[in-house]
Amino acid sequence: MRKFVLMMVLMMSTVTAASAEAPRKLLFVDTGNTGRSVTAEALANADIAKGKLNIRTISRAVDKNPFEIHPEANVVTLLKQRGLDVSAHLAAQIDAQDVSHADLILTMTAKHKAKVLERFPQAQGKVFTLSEYATGTDTEVPDAFGKPMDVYVAMLKQVDSYVAQALKKIAAPSGF
Repeated sequence: MRKFVLMMVLMMSTVTAASAEAPRKLLFVDTGNTGRSVTAEALANADIAKGKLNIRTISRAVDKNPFEIHPEANVVTLLKQRGLDVSAHLAAQIDAQDVSHADLILTMTAKHKAKVLERFPQAQGKVFTLSEYATGTDTEVPDAFGKPMDVYVAMLKQVDSYVAQALKKIAAPSGF
């Protein structure tokens, strides 16, 4: 009986430790936080929910325009077609607290990455472009702002592919 109780205590402590693991915190960054980063965050959150992954996400801007704080209409439309509603999103500027709490920061371009590292040198080692982290190659995610819908469709397809690959990497047992 004593052996059984000891075994149960050990099993319960393992289950408790595993379930108490802190979520990994992922930050997506683009220029104004109205298009690409919003798209990445929404797609990631859908995949996270579907896969029941222990990951939390936010998105931020490196250069928020106070006159452009709502998601781009084409982004809202395309994501709504996938059952994702980002219409209530409001753009937010990246700050030191975001950087300190994030485990991983994924930018849409090398310029975004450089801006983040210039402002927050302490982020060195946890900032990558989305494509760099997902695929090992540095391919820009072009800005669709103000462009025709087909440019948004291509952007969404590219971001979707990279986000799926990045989440697999983050969720792997070895982590980042």
